[in-house]
Amino acid sequence: MEKNNSFKPFIPADRIVPEFTATSVVLGILLAVLFGAANAYLGLRVGMTVSASIPAAVISMGIIRVLLRKDSILENNMVQTIGSAGESVAAGAIFTLPALFMWAAEWGVSSPSLIEISLIALCGGLLGVLFMIPLRKALIVQEHGVLPYPEGTACSEVLLAGERGGSQSTTVFAGLGISAAYKFIADGLKLFPSKVNYDLKSYKGAAVGIDVLPALLGVGYICGPRISSYMMAGGILSWLVLMPLISLFGGVSIIFPGTDPVSTMDPSTLWNNYIKYIGAGAVATGGILSLAKSLPLIGRTFLQSVQSYNRGPSSKSSLRTDDDLPMRLIAVIISVIIIVIWLAPAIPVTLLGAVAIALFGFFFATVSARLVGLVGSSNNPVSGMAIATLLLSTILLKYTGDVGRHGMSGAIAIGSVICIIAAIAGDTSQDLKTGYILGATPRKQQIGELIGVVAASLALGGVLYLLNAAWGFGLTELPAPQAMLMKMVVEGVMNGNLPWTLVFAGAGIAVGLEILRIPVLPFAVGLYLPIHLSAPIMAGGLLRLWFERRKARSDEARKDAIDSGILYTSGMIAGEGLVGVLLAVFAVIKVGVDSLGEPVYLDAVLDLSEKLSLGSIGSLVFFVLLILSVLKFSIWRKASRIG
Repeated sequence: MEKNNSFKPFIPADRIVPEFTATSVVLGILLAVLFGAANAYLGLRVGMTVSASIPAAVISMGIIRVLLRKDSILENNMVQTIGSAGESVAAGAIFTLPALFMWAAEWGVSSPSLIEISLIALCGGLLGVLFMIPLRKALIVQEHGVLPYPEGTACSEVLLAGERGGSQSTTVFAGLGISAAYKFIADGLKLFPSKVNYDLKSYKGAAVGIDVLPALLGVGYICGPRISSYMMAGGILSWLVLMPLISLFGGVSIIFPGTDPVSTMDPSTLWNNYIKYIGAGAVATGGILSLAKSLPLIGRTFLQSVQSYNRGPSSKSSLRTDDDLPMRLIAVIISVIIIVIWLAPAIPVTLLGAVAIALFGFFFATVSARLVGLVGSSNNPVSGMAIATLLLSTILLKYTGDVGRHGMSGAIAIGSVICIIAAIAGDTSQDLKTGYILGATPRKQQIGELIGVVAASLALGGVLYLLNAAWGFGLTELPAPQAMLMKMVVEGVMNGNLPWTLVFAGAGIAVGLEILRIPVLPFAVGLYLPIHLSAPIMAGGLLRLWFERRKARSDEARKDAIDSGILYTSGMIAGEGLVGVLLAVFAVIKVGVDSLGEPVYLDAVLDLSEKLSLGSIGSLVFFVLLILSVLKFSIWRKASRIG
């Protein structure tokens, strides 16, 4: 792939069109909060998030072009720029911050305050954006035609296609609305159970089941059959192989960390006591292997980025499309953030430690921004970076005598800042790539990213508090796999009280997978998560596989159907996430007391399960209807239009 030095953006540099407007800012902030909350819920449930750029762009086109009768592609781009920042802040935060809530419950102390959560997210998010700005010309401009930036390029194609009309937005809104209604009926009114489970009595310790929820189906469709199958394979290994073996050989023995005889444990108890540690070892090893394999590329790309930045033009261009935020302002803001990190009680570092965080953050931001340009955001080893940071920070804190609760909380806070920096830097680079193709003003996009980070960071604390108060992190409803892993890593280094045999068993599985050249992380996540979550993801992957292999009138018709499915399932993910947050609100609203004087909450009032429940058969029927709805807004819709 050769560099294209004669590139011309869609909107020429000498043309001024609406871009940074009140409409785009307000709509972008709303979408940043919306997708931030939805992705926080999704990430805590299944350990992964989805990109919000394309759904945000499509929703923007539907509102600005169709409802407001305005026509500016750069205004739509600004909305997705601000809106996608919320997803990235949430993705970085849910990897780490829930560990603080889990420790608070274990230690019997208060959870981190809203100010502490917002401050950690804000410091990481702002640094991630600011570090990317001086790299824009090196990575986005000079490397155009070399670094493809898959998500950023795809988003620009969606926005360019939107110039022909905004009908695609109806598909996203349909998915959002149907998913929201489905989730409310299932988990709000409880008309049918959202989880179908069957313990295999004759195969002790094993169980099968499925969570019949739209977001999981959507994740499987978007990830595709390959990733979905690896996750399902991990679930089969844990729930149909390892757990029955533990049950068989454990017998009446009490095996640490369990406190009861193994023979008395049902499948969910076996998972909680043993499998999650094996899975955590596999996920941690997968993250470290991913980072290790990237080390040569990381070193090479970091040096190339610095060298290409130093080779950049010294004279300031007068073109609108070359206008970045001034370096002097960036340096001042970064200095202020370093001082805030130093003074923040939640982040126990000296001034030198705060500077070190910024330096490590710049390194990981550079690495992240270039890696996503090569392999896309989905393959960015953020978890590996976070694990490496946590290991180093925990060792240093322990060496300096900052041990126990304070040291562990501090390690998580440091890791959170670095993790969010890496996540938001990758998102910012993708957005700037979209803007470069379209002809956006970089300065305005960069301000939009900062606004999105601020909005998402301020809302994030409230979302985490609600979800934790309603269901608790690390439990069945919200297993928070990534945060649980980070918690185990810090505890293992600081206290040395982990069941290391189980952790190393998981690490051995991961190494074996690597030798067989099987992608470790998706398999390890499936190994860690309950099989009930992997099953609907597999269903979504199989649906996508059928879409890709079915006969169509043309390749274009097949691509249109697949793309419509992506938009619809993106809406499904957002819809379930929002209702999940809404149900968390209901779970903490007290509406009275019962006959025994116990408080009654709004979610219990809405519960119809004791009066009317369709049972497991109803769950499966509704899930089939959900699958049919994907067909309705993709294949069948396209077929009728083409015909």
